[in-house]
Amino acid sequence: MISRRSLLVTGGAGLGLAVAWAAWPRRYAVDLAPQRGETPIGSWLKIAESGRITVAVPQAEHGQGVYTTLPQIVADELGADWRTIGVEAAPLNPVYANPLAAKALFDGGLAHVPDAIRREHWVRSALLLTGGSTSVRMFEDALREAGAAARVLLAKAAAARWEIDWEQCETSDGMVVSGNRRLRFGELAAAAAGFDLPDELPLRIGDEGRLAGQSLPRLDAPAKVDGSANFTADVRLPDMVFASIAQGPAGGASRLVRVDKAAADQVRGVLAVVENEHWVAAVANNGWAAIQGVAALRPRFETRGMLADSAAIARALDAALQVEGDRHAGVGDIADVLRGDVARVDYSVGIGMHAALETPTATAWWHGDRLELWLPTQAPGLARAAAARALSVAESAVTIHPMLVGGSFGQSLEHDAVVQAAMIALSVRRPVQLTWSRREAILHDRVGAPAKARMAARLSSDGRILGWHARIATPATGAALTERLLHADPLARMASALPRRADGYAMSGAVPAYGLPALAVDHHRADIALPVGHLRGGADRANAFFTECFIDELAHRAGAEPMSFRIAMLGHDARLARCLTTAASLGGWDGGRPGSGQGLACHAMAGSMIAVLAEAHYDATGRPAVSRVVAAVDCGRAINPDIVRQQVEGGIMFAIALATGRSPSFQAGIADARTLGDLRLPRLADTPEITVELIPSAADPGGVSDLGVPAVAPAIANALASATGNRPRHLPFGPA
Repeated sequence: MISRRSLLVTGGAGLGLAVAWAAWPRRYAVDLAPQRGETPIGSWLKIAESGRITVAVPQAEHGQGVYTTLPQIVADELGADWRTIGVEAAPLNPVYANPLAAKALFDGGLAHVPDAIRREHWVRSALLLTGGSTSVRMFEDALREAGAAARVLLAKAAAARWEIDWEQCETSDGMVVSGNRRLRFGELAAAAAGFDLPDELPLRIGDEGRLAGQSLPRLDAPAKVDGSANFTADVRLPDMVFASIAQGPAGGASRLVRVDKAAADQVRGVLAVVENEHWVAAVANNGWAAIQGVAALRPRFETRGMLADSAAIARALDAALQVEGDRHAGVGDIADVLRGDVARVDYSVGIGMHAALETPTATAWWHGDRLELWLPTQAPGLARAAAARALSVAESAVTIHPMLVGGSFGQSLEHDAVVQAAMIALSVRRPVQLTWSRREAILHDRVGAPAKARMAARLSSDGRILGWHARIATPATGAALTERLLHADPLARMASALPRRADGYAMSGAVPAYGLPALAVDHHRADIALPVGHLRGGADRANAFFTECFIDELAHRAGAEPMSFRIAMLGHDARLARCLTTAASLGGWDGGRPGSGQGLACHAMAGSMIAVLAEAHYDATGRPAVSRVVAAVDCGRAINPDIVRQQVEGGIMFAIALATGRSPSFQAGIADARTLGDLRLPRLADTPEITVELIPSAADPGGVSDLGVPAVAPAIANALASATGNRPRHLPFGPA
């Protein structure tokens, strides 16, 4: 157990605990559950006698292509035939922990804890997480080493048969090769597992025959195209029933006080009603009957505390800006610089909805004092722990079967539906599949946090920025995620008792990428009744909007062309500057002159850079419309360029939805949106022409899943400003 005193004594470096933990063993036994004829080679792959290679992937596949990119790293280093590669979800084990994602998601709640301690704790806790654009950044080295280790062992097995030195062997297309001699991996796997590895693993060098960097076909695509891919809704178990649920209003504390069971019993197919203090579920022999049963129950809830209310949220953001904030970053004496003629502008961002195609769902089966769960989850260990707590059983009595995820965008980090399904399964003693309705998914979404920024800057007589001050009011999302998802974690509980700081998650991307002589970024915590969570793009979606819109306004105030204005401040960042010039060149940038309808924006996050040129206008109905988007991306070495483009394109469309769609309004805890149509998501006819240019780079791979989101909204805002002369300063954009 780590005491609060030990954390304080070790200070910023955390040296005492880090050194002590360094002495602990780091070898973790991994059971990859080999089938007949399969041989595990280390912790990451199995090779079958047929030559089939199965790679264990510790990240959830929710459309980002991780079931292809991560195996591609292994196959490249191994020298495998891509046609023989398959994947399976990795088991819960410290080997597969993702402390990089934990840092990205929980930074606000654990800011006081030294990085070394956090990282070690997440590994030993076997914290499997998918999020924060971390999959390749976290696992590339481990997967390369796994591929190299398997290659060496296979070479040793072949060399023993041929009675030669193993270093005379190479691998290619799923075979070990030495001169004219060839042996398939499947013939050697069983023998290879018995050899020892050298002290240093030789990694492949050179570009010839490499799979990394090729746009190999996605492994998950064929099954998704032909319908054979299994999602949670496809799970069918003997004697299974279906459940639909109703919960109280959003925000506050709700208690179920009345249901009409007699009416539900009249619905054909309804088998049972399961009540909880905070929700009620109808269980039926088919999904439609369960939905009708919940409607017939007409549940009534008693509420206490603040309910979600859009007007109250706006007041909370304004109130947060009236009090002193917590300094997140600072350079120079900003108070001394911001005197005289200072530009001051306010911007705001509404709540962001996940609106994933798959609503929260879970299939649970309680049998033999054990619980089995089939889940679309980005945090399987946390989901297992939550289900175990709900049923008061040991975590070892809960088995998780991770499924393909139908979108998510961060929604599947949460496990409310998991807990509910487990409790319903225990109550009815039959396998149960719980699916939230779209109304419930909207009403009880852990939304992307709203924010309001009060920006101030002073320009010199020649148009240079002398000082920059960003005061950002927004909930502490990192602390909220930590409290909600890690409330049983001892390290998180200890950290919550330490003095408050600026929330690292909420301030992500708030520090401008530009070289400024003086700047300050302050976080003003806003308390709102609506629970906030992780949304694709993170807080960068709001903070990039504030920065890039304000930069554009300052450029016009200085009488400068917006791209040149930015480039002049990027002398320290050639990669981002190149993204800007590339996007401008490909998009036919005309300087953003009045009436052009063109706008630029750029952003750096997760080790990657992007610049976006957008062309936008207001249509005949007064709604903003985007006609073209050009993005230039430097994400370091691209393992699979097509998947990078897919992710950036998907991020662009997600950002357009957040910018031109509609945020639901809340009143007394009830949302005025109940369907995807109510959110005015872009349709195929609304999709602009999208061009994504990947800039060749030898840098380490950066994250791309979130990269397409942040710079799009400010580029559209800048385009609308150039088109009409009126600048939108609130997201989502309203009518002209």
